[in-house]
Amino acid sequence: MTKKAALLFTFLLMTIYTVNAQTCIDCHKEVTPQAVVDWQLSKHSDNDVDCETCHGSEHNTSADFAKAELPTYETCNMCHDTQVTQFKKGKHALAWAAMKAMPTIHAQPIAMTEGMKGCGGCHKLGIKTEEEIKKLKAEGSGFGHASCDACHTRHTFSVKEAQQPQACQTCHTGFDHPQWEMYSGSKHGVRYLLKQNGTLPEGTPAPTCQTCHMPNGNHEVRTAWGFLAVRLPMPEDEQWAADRATVLKGIGVLDPEGNPTGLLDVVKGADVARLTQEAWQAERDKMLAVCSDCHSENFAKAELEKGDDMIRNADRLMAEAINIVADLYKDGIIEKPESYPYAYPLLLTFHDAPTSIEQKLFKMFLEERNRTFQGTFHANPDYALWYGWSAMQQSLGEIRDMAEEMRIHHKIK
Repeated sequence: MTKKAALLFTFLLMTIYTVNAQTCIDCHKEVTPQAVVDWQLSKHSDNDVDCETCHGSEHNTSADFAKAELPTYETCNMCHDTQVTQFKKGKHALAWAAMKAMPTIHAQPIAMTEGMKGCGGCHKLGIKTEEEIKKLKAEGSGFGHASCDACHTRHTFSVKEAQQPQACQTCHTGFDHPQWEMYSGSKHGVRYLLKQNGTLPEGTPAPTCQTCHMPNGNHEVRTAWGFLAVRLPMPEDEQWAADRATVLKGIGVLDPEGNPTGLLDVVKGADVARLTQEAWQAERDKMLAVCSDCHSENFAKAELEKGDDMIRNADRLMAEAINIVADLYKDGIIEKPESYPYAYPLLLTFHDAPTSIEQKLFKMFLEERNRTFQGTFHANPDYALWYGWSAMQQSLGEIRDMAEEMRIHHKIK
């Protein structure tokens, strides 16, 4: 192709781009005007990434809107392959699979899961297979199948927005993962929020969620302990090893005799736990490197080890509570639900646990135990103590009393 022909070809492409983009803009200024404003504010707009790039060219009139393609992480991969490669290695990419792996997730209303108004509202961040997307569309779920726009809100897709701690707030809040509340009330969070409102100078060191969990913009987002704070190999401390084995039985990874179950493969697939010392240490070393930007390495190491110790102490309480309920199964005081593989409490049934004492056990595990160690790692004393450790102590006392009452009632019958 001659230089003149190449220039003509480029001119024609730009003309087509301008005409097509302007057609979309003219229509959507009437239909979804704020979406147009978002796009016009975006880097995409500055770099000629138009509607067709992400949505295809099949949708041209109000009658054929169903032909508009909805982007997935693969769409973003065309330009952002480094970030997508990192994302695919991390836990966020497995969020949808992790939700689907929960034993009773399918008992929830569809609006909560596939409809993305409950668990699915955050776990939609995870990658979905083509078959899963087809199924979602067939069930009437036409949106929310992407991943990147969970943090980079469409149609601005702002990097600056996604770098703020508030970008994490929608999902990392509430019952079992109140990291936003912990962070924003911690000294780290207070300093950053004061920096945002101008009280502290712009250059003030103040870490965000992204500083610690996405160093240098790495999209893997992984932690040493993972969401459930269980890991392999077992610790050298014999009591902690026994307690952790009990916790692993409670989440169904080990059977009542301590043998691995099929759920271990699910845990591996969803990457919710580090299963080797090397994998755990690699993540711990990354966090130490981040902490050491502001603190001495000795201080940072000691602070993180306090979190480890709180997991050990929380597991002691948790194991006693699990064994109390397990003994109720063993002695025939609680009947095993048909869906349970073993006559043993299954903590990941969540609110579907069939009795009040099992409900109390589930809350102790997922709400209070999580807050004990998460509060410690996030430097929030109130959450670590009152919403975590203290609440676990109270729940264990209630479980003891409830079990005793059930035994007395069982004898009377």
